[in-house]
Amino acid sequence: MSARKEILAITDRIRRRSQPARQAYLARVDAAQGRRANRGVLSCGNLAHGFAVCGPQEKAALGGDTVPNLGIITSYNDMLSAHQPFETYPALIKQAARDAGGIAQVAGGVPAMCDGVTQGQPGMELSLFSRDVIAMSAAIGLSHNMFDAAVYLGVCDKIVPGLVIAALTFGHLPAIFIPAGPMTSGLPNDEKAKVRQLYAEGKVGRAELLEAESKSYHGPGTCTFYGTANSNQMLMEIMGLHIPGSSFINPGTPLRDALTREAAKRALAITALGNAYTPVGRMIDERSIVNGVVGLHATGGSTNHTIHLIAMAAAAGIRLTWQDISDLSDAVPLLARVYPNGLADVNHFDAAGGMGFLIRELLDAGFLHEDVRTVWGDGLRSYTVEARLGEGGSVVRQAAPAASGDEKVLAPFAKAFQPTGGLKVLEGNLGHAVIKTSAVKPERRIVEAPALVFHSQQALNDAFKAGLLDRDFIAVVRFQGPKANGMPELHKLTTVLGVLQDRGRKVALVTDGRMSGASGKVPAAIHVTPEALDGGAIARIRDGDLVRLDAEAGLLEVLVAPGEFASRPLCEPELDDSQHGMGRELFAGFRGMVGRADQGASAFSV
Repeated sequence: MSARKEILAITDRIRRRSQPARQAYLARVDAAQGRRANRGVLSCGNLAHGFAVCGPQEKAALGGDTVPNLGIITSYNDMLSAHQPFETYPALIKQAARDAGGIAQVAGGVPAMCDGVTQGQPGMELSLFSRDVIAMSAAIGLSHNMFDAAVYLGVCDKIVPGLVIAALTFGHLPAIFIPAGPMTSGLPNDEKAKVRQLYAEGKVGRAELLEAESKSYHGPGTCTFYGTANSNQMLMEIMGLHIPGSSFINPGTPLRDALTREAAKRALAITALGNAYTPVGRMIDERSIVNGVVGLHATGGSTNHTIHLIAMAAAAGIRLTWQDISDLSDAVPLLARVYPNGLADVNHFDAAGGMGFLIRELLDAGFLHEDVRTVWGDGLRSYTVEARLGEGGSVVRQAAPAASGDEKVLAPFAKAFQPTGGLKVLEGNLGHAVIKTSAVKPERRIVEAPALVFHSQQALNDAFKAGLLDRDFIAVVRFQGPKANGMPELHKLTTVLGVLQDRGRKVALVTDGRMSGASGKVPAAIHVTPEALDGGAIARIRDGDLVRLDAEAGLLEVLVAPGEFASRPLCEPELDDSQHGMGRELFAGFRGMVGRADQGASAFSV
């Protein structure tokens, strides 16, 4: 089925806008590709270094130019739950490669930080920049030019976007992303959130809070709420970078291992040495990017991807804008309710029908481009399946269920939760911003109240503890943009503002920082651009100014006479505490050259 006319129109304008950059990019991809093993250009000395640790049979194979070599880029570490399962993947992939007549080598590792560990800590100010560090780290591993395809082992917030940027930079190589899957369900996310609020109000102690957090985050795998990490997995599948049905299978299971082996074999099958060559730079095009944005809206995904998708697309010469994202949100219905947009977690989403059901519903209703290229080779219709374990540890696939297993979690198109997506772009005399509306009740999507200005989330939390915030207000937390301090997530504001909202107060947040994929029930205009340090109007707001946030009409305004507001001097930043400590001094160069949030907040040009 062809995509709807509004989807086609937005895709076409992206294509036309991108044409010069896209053509230049594809020319580079074509120039880099060859019809023999990429290592064939290496000298004998180069090659000897590249296979020095290999066994005799592998050396003999790599010494020729007919056996494909698979590069593994891994984000493994054993501290973080989402990435610990990757410890065993290289051995699985290497054996699968040998079984398929190829070879695999670990090309390099990339850092993987957890925003859950660094929330509210100095390390959070490195988080966004870690995406670009990951892209560059992967590039270093692949720069040895020993490889004919690559598999990317990554899950969480900045890791997958950074790996996608790297994969598209090496666009002549086929690329398959291999996930680790979510941890099994623990303490329900809504119960954890209640304990957090009770702790913020002083009604329970640290011991009770730690017990609740530990019961929620309790084992290997991705956190089970639908934040950036699980939005990443949705994106990789709906964009055709995963093999079908692989996103949300729990780690440590036979099916998870079978899918990993299958992905490795598939990566070898699509190199230039075979008959199904699928360079990722040509595979991912404007239609793939639009499919990713559609999936983000249909599932109420992470606000972080209003930044990451722009940077990912740019790596392929595709110019995506916030307006494109906003217009697609107006066209795409919300079909999933997963915490914080509902009570279910991603395991419940998968059990209700998961990605196969979601993709089929969106395809049948005309919201996705079906005729895209994927790593599976058959267009997006081949992703409307569920993966199961077959005989001998193989993978078998069956059609996704005709009906949702739980329509409160995953709805068919005919029973969509709302006719529009979960994200909205706001504009007005404060610039542009993003808001996640899918978790905000309709009656709370318009707030007009006096501003209270803060220069850190700690200052707001301190004011709450001092009893100064029991009123209607819009919190303005500024100098939190990428140039100022790396644009940290301000997720710890969610609990405090949620307490006040539950008390009946009208509250909202306006910030040039980020919230996260866990943006919740409090209306939050985030990513305000231009940021305060870049001359943005948010730096002119004063305590008591009336601010209007209207998520229905897409407006963000300060209700001050235009002449008076424009004549105000910009407030001076207070950034001394963000310049040093926890490695922040090493990232001064990133802060100095980073781009705007609406342009992907990238520290390098792609």
